[in-house]
Amino acid sequence: MNRPLADPRPRIPFAYRTDEREAIQQMARDFAMREVLPVANELDPKHGLIPDSLRTKMADLGFFGVLIPEEHGGLGLGVFEYALITEELARAWMSVASIITRSGVASALDPTQRAEILPRAARGEWLGAFAMSEPGAGSDIASIRTRADKVEGGWVINGQKMWCTFADQSDGIIVVARTEPYDPENRHKGVRRFIAYKNRGEFPKGCTGTAVRKIGYHGWHTFELSFDDCFVPDDALLGHEQDPKSPDQGFKRVATGMLTPRVHTAARSIGLARGALEDSIKYVQEREQFGHSIGDFQATRFKIAKMATEIETCRALMYEVAADIDGGEASDMRAAMVKYAAAEMSERVTSEALQIHGGAGYTTDFPIERYWRDARLTKIFEGTSEIMQRLVSDRLLPPTPFR
Repeated sequence: MNRPLADPRPRIPFAYRTDEREAIQQMARDFAMREVLPVANELDPKHGLIPDSLRTKMADLGFFGVLIPEEHGGLGLGVFEYALITEELARAWMSVASIITRSGVASALDPTQRAEILPRAARGEWLGAFAMSEPGAGSDIASIRTRADKVEGGWVINGQKMWCTFADQSDGIIVVARTEPYDPENRHKGVRRFIAYKNRGEFPKGCTGTAVRKIGYHGWHTFELSFDDCFVPDDALLGHEQDPKSPDQGFKRVATGMLTPRVHTAARSIGLARGALEDSIKYVQEREQFGHSIGDFQATRFKIAKMATEIETCRALMYEVAADIDGGEASDMRAAMVKYAAAEMSERVTSEALQIHGGAGYTTDFPIERYWRDARLTKIFEGTSEIMQRLVSDRLLPPTPFR
């Protein structure tokens, strides 16, 4: 008996479903498959950059303004819609799903700066980069050594930064630096954020960059930055950190600002895994061995079943966490949970998809290897899987002396 086949694409659960959300999801899905996937398949194998023409189309659809308030020219939507769009874009190319975050850098600016820049950011005309990690400071933000010293009329920044993606093409770089000497007894003290404005295609004066040789996350460059007496004016210090009575305000802002990015990373992970699943479902019905399609064999069928179940489980948690953030009940523990679960799942699922494709999966002729490479990164950026486990365990267990 012929049975209708289930659609592996996500369907918004009834509790969260609205006509607007379904329309947004479908619009993002159509755009990803029609506009993004062909470009990704062509450019990623040769490490090409995301074309300006594609970015313009994204801007026209409002993708850069999803979280920007309507009064500033954005769509004024929530983290839930942000996750919907991100998953669809990541299903085609994770780098495209990631570039939409670059408009959000403007949200960290002072109110007067935001009033000017947010409308441009919503149109994709102003995109930023974020320089926090250092050669000796990754997950441990409080151990940064980059210094910002006060001089007449501004600050001078000196130090090294790692993993600053889009530094060359951005319109400004937020730099996390220390304005007071490192104090092992109060490591958070003096950590503040500065904005270094710049021209696209250049680095700020007093800053040089060396491209990192990445195994994935192509479509744009990631840099190691060297700041050598890089001057920024007084108003480059973000206003939230100007209060001398709050010496660790910058650290707190960085730490608390990670909730939405972790949901965003979960959505990227889920999109990658879904791309691997959808491609695998198609492949196992076409590939024949021993006189049968490999989709007829139980071992293959059970792989597909497990992959689909793991994706759906992580997506359900992501929807819950996103809805909680939009409802004012954000939880750093649950954000860490969904980021950890989705990233780990994505690596497993994309690896299994590569195995299903056999030797073909280990070529650049199929996008499976791209999903696999990019999925591996989701376990590292926006907080490693180990840091996510630490955040969760620290909420569930008493403090430990081993830090």
